[in-house]
Amino acid sequence: MITLVDYGVGNINAFVNVYKRLDVPVKIAKTRTDLIGAEKLILPGVGHFDHAMTQLNQSGMRETLDDLVLGGDIPVIGICVGMQMMAKSSDEGEMEGLGWIDAQVKIFDRKKIDYVTQLPHMGWNDVKPIKDLALFNGLEKDAIFYFLHSYYFECNCSEDILAVTNYGGEYTSAAHYKNRFGIQFHPEKSHHYGEVLLGNFAKLNVEENVTTKNYSQPAYTG
Repeated sequence: MITLVDYGVGNINAFVNVYKRLDVPVKIAKTRTDLIGAEKLILPGVGHFDHAMTQLNQSGMRETLDDLVLGGDIPVIGICVGMQMMAKSSDEGEMEGLGWIDAQVKIFDRKKIDYVTQLPHMGWNDVKPIKDLALFNGLEKDAIFYFLHSYYFECNCSEDILAVTNYGGEYTSAAHYKNRFGIQFHPEKSHHYGEVLLGNFAKLNVEENVTTKNYSQPAYTG
């Protein structure tokens, strides 16, 4: 069972449709009571960081989510702004993030982006996994995903970097710490590749062994 956290930010129906095609049961949580019994959580997000954090805080679900993720070790995946909310802070706003992963969110340096349209980073791009983790099973080569963002996730610990993408230099496009996952791209808009990833999350065993490939830290520095 996948529980989608609906706090008024993010296209919940797109995820419901993907999981219907995959024949995976889903539940939509709009209150703390709806979160009872959650087995796996998806935290979507679009728009401004402070707005998303305000919406989540006002939903009444914040404390229960902290209990489930930090105390109950329930697997969770944050998507786009949902990933950025898992950091401690963001250059986009003044509010504190969830702090589920030791990271900050920073704005891209336009001077390093060699495109006419510099920001936002919008459209299809490669995602290169740098950990052997089942979330990217079947996506290790030639997988592309849809992006729409102007800020990137910077992990304070390189071991938390799960995948990287190049946009003016490599940056963290997926992160992982214990039962917590974050992806900057939109799997619900990424056709077959997104369906594979969301299906992998539904089957994921977070207690499996994770090995790190030959990789040190992202080359991107803002």
